Amino acid sequence: MIIGNMQQIHFNSINKKKQLMECGGIGLEVIKSLELNGSLNALTIDVEDWFQVANLQDIVNFKDWDKFESRISLTLTQILNLLCEKNVGATFFVLGWIAERFPALIKQIDDYGHEIATHGYSHRCIYEMNEREFKSDLQKSIELIGNITGKDILGYRAPNYSIIPNTIWAFKILAQCGIRYDSSIFPIKHNRGGFVSAPRFPFIIDLEQDGKLIEFPLSTIRLLGNNFPVAGGAYLRLYPYWFIRSALRKLNDAGKPVIIYIHPWEIDYFQPRLKTNFSSRLKHYGNLALTEQKIKKLLSDFQFASISEVIGLA
Repeated sequence: MIIGNMQQIHFNSINKKKQLMECGGIGLEVIKSLELNGSLNALTIDVEDWFQVANLQDIVNFKDWDKFESRISLTLTQILNLLCEKNVGATFFVLGWIAERFPALIKQIDDYGHEIATHGYSHRCIYEMNEREFKSDLQKSIELIGNITGKDILGYRAPNYSIIPNTIWAFKILAQCGIRYDSSIFPIKHNRGGFVSAPRFPFIIDLEQDGKLIEFPLSTIRLLGNNFPVAGGAYLRLYPYWFIRSALRKLNDAGKPVIIYIHPWEIDYFQPRLKTNFSSRLKHYGNLALTEQKIKKLLSDFQFASISEVIGLA
């Protein structure tokens, strides 16, 4: 069942199921007992512009971002209208750089009643930063977004899902900065990281004196003995919809909530085309014309809400 608040989230009877996640010389105690409604899924939007993505980072430098045409107002308004039409709430992981330049747009997300969380400030992967740099980037984004909404920022998602075995030190920094949940672990093998050994479904991390942090990993199914990604993004655009629907239904039927992520630029077929390698071109521009229709089908076929609602923080 969905639980009303953090005080009501309980561990698995007297015998708590725990495991030690030992990575990079750091031990984390993981309590895998978060009980959730398996039919209520989390819809998330990573609020970043088309030129800020990992697939273009080899040809687009952070210092040049202001030189590119921004299309975030157009695409985000389309997303908000679509969610309003379907009466669906979501979590928007907002990039601090975007919040700094488009505060009215971020306020509009809040006015629509959606949850606003942080995606960091500069879209740098955690493994590209040291602890001091990461904390500074995180705090800057929290301050910018919080000043716009007047609300506490409870959630975080790392750019490119860059909490991997060597960066789990980030969990304690998140908790120290007031973050209550994270959705940065992708339990797959990935060219930019991935965390195959992590649990596949929502779990609680015991950070001792820094409290507890809920982790909501990106959704996967098991195929041929491996975790197979079905969580959204390029996977949603490139896989046939019948496969996505079947995979998500299988997870829900097993009592597991799904988490889906999309980017506003993924519904923008007319965004500028930059010259890059075939792999990056496919991942970024592939099937853009089909994304909006697939999102509409998802919203009709499944029940979605914000992460805080799904995990019981709302």
